[in-house]
Amino acid sequence: MASLLIPGQKDGVFNPDNTTNPPEGTSVFSLLSLKGRSAIVTGGGGGIGFGVVEALAEAGANVVLWYNSNTAAVEKAEKVSKTYGVICKAYKVKITEEAAVKEAIDTAVRELNGRLDIFVANAAIPWLHGPILDVDTSHYHNILDINLHSVFYAAKAAGNHFRRQKKEGTAVDGKKLEDFDRGSFIITTSIAGTNVLLPAAMAPYCMTKAALIHLTKCLAIEWAPFARVNAISPAYIGTDMTGKCPDDLRVTWASLTPMGREGVVSECKAAFLYMASDASSYTTGSNLMVDGGYTCV
Repeated sequence: MASLLIPGQKDGVFNPDNTTNPPEGTSVFSLLSLKGRSAIVTGGGGGIGFGVVEALAEAGANVVLWYNSNTAAVEKAEKVSKTYGVICKAYKVKITEEAAVKEAIDTAVRELNGRLDIFVANAAIPWLHGPILDVDTSHYHNILDINLHSVFYAAKAAGNHFRRQKKEGTAVDGKKLEDFDRGSFIITTSIAGTNVLLPAAMAPYCMTKAALIHLTKCLAIEWAPFARVNAISPAYIGTDMTGKCPDDLRVTWASLTPMGREGVVSECKAAFLYMASDASSYTTGSNLMVDGGYTCV
């Protein structure tokens, strides 16, 4: 039987040997630099996901973005590569299949200098079926597979790379790994994980996001020796996903937000860069709200 103990913890006390020294640099811009590091972003073909791809690439990271049906992602990746002078590739990945997720992560690691530093689990779908009582249960299973189970699959595969890199200090080709302290696993959650999204009936969506927030906290403890795990919870951000919702509903959402409007993708990008970089080297298990004050009410 496998051990049930959290690595690095015994009798309720955490092992100080888990830690390493803080980054040597103190300049904010040097801490935010991702030069030479490698990242994967799911749901990276548009919306918040593509904004994250741009932010990480601008900071110097090589990035693989995953998409499902948005074939424009391939051209977008090429443009990012040319604009920022980094490797940027687009993979079509079926994120609901664990084997496909693992294969895509392993392939990306090989193609991104043999390393993985950052994984952003961003892909998700909305719930557009209303109250649950008269809904076909297949819709429920689908949103669980995409919003929740896919993140679990990615965490297993990415986490194994983070752990091996920390333990062995090498890239997949056996060469010494430079500038790696811990991996950074970032989950895009939502204000729906902490607040009911009135007036729409979105119970399954809210449930998946709440589960991801708690998964963030649990993995932050399990992975403390080799990776940081954090969540970012945007509110209503103008994307293709929110564009599928009726205009009158979006007006109501804006009226429930203290800042009186939806956010835009550019207002989320720096939050992800912070969590991905050494600027957040002492931040793990957190859930950062980017919500115009929505969750304060």
